[in-house]
Parts: sequence; structure tokens; C-alpha cells
Amino acid sequence: MKLHEDNTLGSLGSAIGKGLLAGIAATAVMTLSQMIEMKITKRQASDAPVKVAENTAGVKPATPQDKNQLSQELHWSYGTTWGVARGLIGLTGLKGLPATLLHFGAVWGTAIIMLPKHNAAKPINQQEPKDIAIDVLHHSVYAITAGLVYDALDAGSKNERKLNKIAGMLKA
Repeated sequence: MKLHEDNTLGSLGSAIGKGLLAGIAATAVMTLSQMIEMKITKRQASDAPVKVAENTAGVKPATPQDKNQLSQELHWSYGTTWGVARGLIGLTGLKGLPATLLHFGAVWGTAIIMLPKHNAAKPINQQEPKDIAIDVLHHSVYAITAGLVYDALDAGSKNERKLNKIAGMLKA
């Protein structure tokens, strides 16, 4: 069996897998960031994931413990899944800060549109600057971590070698 150098489905699967790993790591670091911030600011945990689930799927947790568990499960699922987007961005050959900024824009942009639509947050123009800053902080922590992890997992990939070859030709 001969292996093909240009294996599109293999590249897609690899990017998705690396993205999922980056999403898990980013969600873990974002969760830690949120825990630290909530201790400092005395802010309560957000119930936005549960509000979206109630609004979209009719899910109604029976107890406060069920609500907390569902919120955590949705938080981790959502964050992990957004790692796939980072993998797809990586397939384009984009990496580093440009890829991280694009990923941040997609993740945070979706949140500021989706959450108010499902009555899980106020529209951004009705939020306090402090609340917006906290949200930007946590989503930045997520995007930066996902980018660093994805780029580390993707180091030496065919895409990186292609980009380096193109950059070398442009310098010549």
C-alpha cells in the first residue's frame, strides 16, 4: 500500500483531533481563570449554559445540583468543540497570533450574539464595562491557550513545512 503525501481526509482528521485536544486544554485553563477571577471578584458562576439549554432543548434541571452539573458538562463540551474550529483554522496554514485572533473573534463573537438571543446574557451594549472586560479576559485565555496547544501539536506538520518553503522562496 502506497501512502499519499496529499491525504486530505487524513489532514482533516489530524486537524480535528489536535483541535479537540487544544479545546480541552483551553477549557481547563479558562475554567481555572474563571475560578481565580470569581474568588477575587466574589462573582457567582454563570448560568448561561443552562439558560441556553433550557431555551433551545427544553432541558430543565430538577435540582440546583443538577443545574450545576449540566452547566459544567455544557461548558466543557462547548469549549472542547470550539477547539475543532482552531483545527480548521490551522488547516488554512494560519498559525500563531493571526490564527489566535481569528479563533478569539469566532468564539467571543458567537457568545455575544448567541447568549442574548437565548436570554442568557444582556446584549453587549447593555453590559457593564467591567463585565465585558471579564468576558474578554476569559475568552482571550481560552483562545491563547488553544492556539499555543494547537501550534505545539501541529509543529513540523506538512502545512508548516509548506509555509516555511513559501516564506523561503519569498525571501530569495
